[in-house]
Amino acid sequence: MGLDRVNLLHQSPSQRSTSNNHLLRNRREELCLRPTILGLSFEFSKKVNVQQEIMKKYSALTLVAALVFCLSQSVRAQANKEAAKFAREGAEASKNQDWDKAIDLFRKATDRDRKFAPSLAVAYQQRGFAAANDQKFQDAIRDFGEAIKINSRDARIYEQRAAVEMKMNDSDKALADYSEAIKLSPEDVRYYLYRGYIYETKGDVKNSMADTEKALKLDQHNAKALSRKERLQKIQSMNAPLTPPPPLPAASKSP
Repeated sequence: MGLDRVNLLHQSPSQRSTSNNHLLRNRREELCLRPTILGLSFEFSKKVNVQQEIMKKYSALTLVAALVFCLSQSVRAQANKEAAKFAREGAEASKNQDWDKAIDLFRKATDRDRKFAPSLAVAYQQRGFAAANDQKFQDAIRDFGEAIKINSRDARIYEQRAAVEMKMNDSDKALADYSEAIKLSPEDVRYYLYRGYIYETKGDVKNSMADTEKALKLDQHNAKALSRKERLQKIQSMNAPLTPPPPLPAASKSP
């Protein structure tokens, strides 16, 4: 028998009635709270399940990302090995002056690793230089152009192409290339001398003198610049307008 029932046996009728009411009220409150407690328990369980699902998805995504990274690293490492192999073979072909083979190999190396691009540009330069020596000027111009596409910051490539353009009597393109070379390497006196020479052959004394003066600022004892300056000054003096003769004295009146 429960403690509450024992207490009820020792109470008066009015006390037992009051106690019964109290017990009934407690029972009803307990019944009312039970669904709430069950609801809270369900909600908590639901949140835990959702969090577990999120963690599973996150773990799966992390695993996929890790696998992709490892795969890309492996592919990159393999590509670097292949690039290095092609670059070594390209260097060997260059030693043998087999420029076609060297360019093909360096292109393959560059496709796999851009750090070999400068070597590809040099191979194009060498083939262009060889073509120019063989009087294959168009081939040389094309190869120098390819080299510039790869490395547009090398003034020497513009210089080499300009020299070929001069042999082709294309002075305007040569001027443009020497101007690019000067932009990239403004302290190189040779580029001012070359451009000044082209201006002189075109009869542009003013611009030729300007480049000659710039060359002398960089190298005041440069023999070519001094010789050209003297020659240009003679041309300027010859082209200078003649000084008008002094006016004749007024005729005196006879006495």
